[in-house]
Amino acid sequence: MTSILLNTSFFDAHSVMLIWIGGGLLFLLLCYGIFRQWRTGKRLRKELIEIEKVRQNNIEYDFVLKAMKIAVWRYDSSTKAFFYENDYRDGRDNYVPGVNESFVATLSAIAPADVERVSRAFEDLCEGRSDSYHQEYQVINKKTGNSYWEESYATIVERDADGKPTKIVGTSQRIDERKHLENSLVAARNKAEESDRLKTAFLANMGHEIRTPLNAICGFADLLPVIDNAEDRNQMIAEIQSNNRKLLRIIDGLVSMSKIEAGAKSLMMAKVDLNQLLQQMADTYQPTTNLPIHVQCPLPELKIESDREKVLEILDHLVQNAVKFTTEGEITLSYEVQGNQVRVNVADTGKGVAKADQARIFERFVKLDEYIPGTGLGLSVVESLVKNLGGSVGVDSSLGVGSNFWFVLPLE
Repeated sequence: MTSILLNTSFFDAHSVMLIWIGGGLLFLLLCYGIFRQWRTGKRLRKELIEIEKVRQNNIEYDFVLKAMKIAVWRYDSSTKAFFYENDYRDGRDNYVPGVNESFVATLSAIAPADVERVSRAFEDLCEGRSDSYHQEYQVINKKTGNSYWEESYATIVERDADGKPTKIVGTSQRIDERKHLENSLVAARNKAEESDRLKTAFLANMGHEIRTPLNAICGFADLLPVIDNAEDRNQMIAEIQSNNRKLLRIIDGLVSMSKIEAGAKSLMMAKVDLNQLLQQMADTYQPTTNLPIHVQCPLPELKIESDREKVLEILDHLVQNAVKFTTEGEITLSYEVQGNQVRVNVADTGKGVAKADQARIFERFVKLDEYIPGTGLGLSVVESLVKNLGGSVGVDSSLGVGSNFWFVLPLE
């Protein structure tokens, strides 16, 4: 009996021990499970944070692309096809290759002048001969026929075992505004260089233009005291006066241009009789030429609201040019009323002006014939004065036929 009780106690103690051991193991397993779940949760939270960062980066990436107005594309070397991921370029006429469109087909949209250069640069990238690609070119939209400037960058992102590129990623961006600005800067630079060249030629010519009448004035003035013949003296005096007027016109032209440049040409507006001004100009220049100078006034009187001295100066330059460049024929001064404006014409039968030169002759220092005296400032002064008076100026001319220089002024 005692033995049975001892065995029962032993089994009870053994069972309790097993229960404790099992419970401990279960507890350890539970703790391990909790730990593992915590670690997995931590990893998941970390991955979620990373995913959120990627998502945020993608959003920011898209914002940057939108701000820069860029298109992103990929090129698969094995299929030789383009795939556009995003396109944020301005304009609805952008050329976008179709799905699986080959590079050869894409080249057909590039302007012929740029095809060879762009093709060679991209092939170098695809063959691994270069690590990057950057080109500017014109694109012609096949649907609309419009063209625009585009700039592209590309680089290799994947290579095969032999080092050959398999995937290329790139961006494209429209650069119409930049190209327009570049062209404007080039045009401005060329104009500045041309202006500098003309200014140098003007300064060299000015020395000759001033020295010629000045030498005549000084030379004849020195001879006057020793000339006894009255007729010879009168002829010399006439030559002195003629060269004096030439010198004064040169100086007046320089002063007028200087005042215009400085903005000192103030206007004194008043009623001006245009008939009287045209006749006065004809009477002034008729003694200087053998050509007849006609005045044609369709109205018995025409008064305009303008600056009399400025209108006279404009007419003086135009008639002076007509006399200078006309050797035979006639010169005609006229006007015609056009609504609330009047167009004044100074026509001649001189050598004329080529079509290519008709725009630039109003620029400063421009002389079409270096062998004819002049400063190259007269027509530039005319244009500035006419604009100050609220009008416009131009010329209709043909070589060997003659010219009609005109300017339009408001009546009031």
